Amino acid sequence: MSSIDYFQLLKLAGPEAVLALAALAVLAVDLIWMREAPIRQRQGAGAFVSILGCLGAGLCALQMPGFGSFANGMLVIDPLTLLLKGALLVLTVFTVLLSVDRDFTEHVGEFFALILLATVGMMLLVSSEDLLMIFVSLELTSLSLYILTAFQKRSALSAEAALKYFLFGGMAAAFLLFGLSLLYGLSGSTHLGGIAEGLVGKENDPLLIVALAMTVIGFGFKIAVVPFHLWAPDTYQGAPLASAAFVASGSKVASFFVLAKVMMLGFAGVHGDAGWRHLIAGWAPLLAVLALLSMLLGNLVAIVQGNVRRLLAYSAIAHSGYALLGVMSNSGEGMASLVYYTVTYGLTTLGAFGVVALVEERTGSASLSSFAGLGRRSPILGLSMMVFMLSLAGIPPLAGFFGKFYLFVGAIRTGSPNIGLVWLVVVAIAMSAVSLYYYLQVLKQIYVTEESAATVDVTGETNIVTCCAVGALAVLVVLLGCFPNLLVGPVLAATGSAGL
Repeated sequence: MSSIDYFQLLKLAGPEAVLALAALAVLAVDLIWMREAPIRQRQGAGAFVSILGCLGAGLCALQMPGFGSFANGMLVIDPLTLLLKGALLVLTVFTVLLSVDRDFTEHVGEFFALILLATVGMMLLVSSEDLLMIFVSLELTSLSLYILTAFQKRSALSAEAALKYFLFGGMAAAFLLFGLSLLYGLSGSTHLGGIAEGLVGKENDPLLIVALAMTVIGFGFKIAVVPFHLWAPDTYQGAPLASAAFVASGSKVASFFVLAKVMMLGFAGVHGDAGWRHLIAGWAPLLAVLALLSMLLGNLVAIVQGNVRRLLAYSAIAHSGYALLGVMSNSGEGMASLVYYTVTYGLTTLGAFGVVALVEERTGSASLSSFAGLGRRSPILGLSMMVFMLSLAGIPPLAGFFGKFYLFVGAIRTGSPNIGLVWLVVVAIAMSAVSLYYYLQVLKQIYVTEESAATVDVTGETNIVTCCAVGALAVLVVLLGCFPNLLVGPVLAATGSAGL
């Protein structure tokens, strides 16, 4: 380690360093210069500094001096990780925009600083291939999200959601750390490539089976798959809207990417086979079971939800099941489809939460009935929500359709001697049809159900930032569906250069 040029390493970690400085700047601006200012001005100043930090981090990533693996995989810089960092910065910017004009806390500087610190953790997470760095980054992200979930102090639901999130997260971290420590003991390395080499010939070692199970449990919590999903509905319902949206978008993108890297690179020799009637022990059949349970429970339970927040939570569980198909594909194409799917899903769910935020702020509720007549009261918001719901359902020509199509094709092409993962794709298509029912229930309220006398307009001058953010997200979802190569092309090129 003595030969490492730490100044060069700092330059390579420039985007994260810029965001960390932006977090400190947000705190300084809010606590020193804006302490006595009205809450709206403090929010505007905090959002401005946060977005400037994200733009600075993005420019720093574009000026990266070189690619490669540094400090034994602690920091990996390649086109794919830079693309993921860019996607995370975009999701962070929209999360910040959705936080403006929200009246849930007086601690504005701390809120925006935690969003930026969570993004730092996610960016380090996607750019590491070392177990220690992965765990530290995951915990930095998780601790920031726990606090963000509890930020609505006046709400008992927020406190309950944060407590459940923290307790489940603590247990998951213990499982993950135990699994990673067993991997180190078996392979003698903390680098994913070194782990794969060290596990050669140990495929039937009982400790490897335990390590695999523990690792999957730890990551299963982060991506909210069944049966590690119990925290998600309460967190989505009780957390501040911006916090819930960030958990559902940026956190999912980073967690799925690092799960795929750990499985494809670290457990490369124990993939197994999840083909129909051709099961071979490994991580593929284990993930297949989780995907099947998540798709079934997530979609079926979402049908009976009367609260749109909880509906989106169970929808997210189902989408985690779909996304696991990309991991199980165990190929560059599978990784590309996973990146496209999680990024477009993140944009879509952010937009949906933005509409929910506006409705909940004016009606005091996120129940289905609160959306009654939204299409007539606010045509733009109604149209945007329709775009988000139909995209989540996988209706063309929206981004969600191509995302699912790309995932399913990659799963079908998985190298298996028989029909591969076709059986799981069939289940996914059937559950997508089920999901259309509850998404249409939301649209029925927006366009068919008559609004009640208690329903008020959800537009206004105070909501202009959120309305613009929601509209921009809807346009992005349509563009990425009509012109998928805008994202797929760079992702495929980046995946190829990363050697996946």
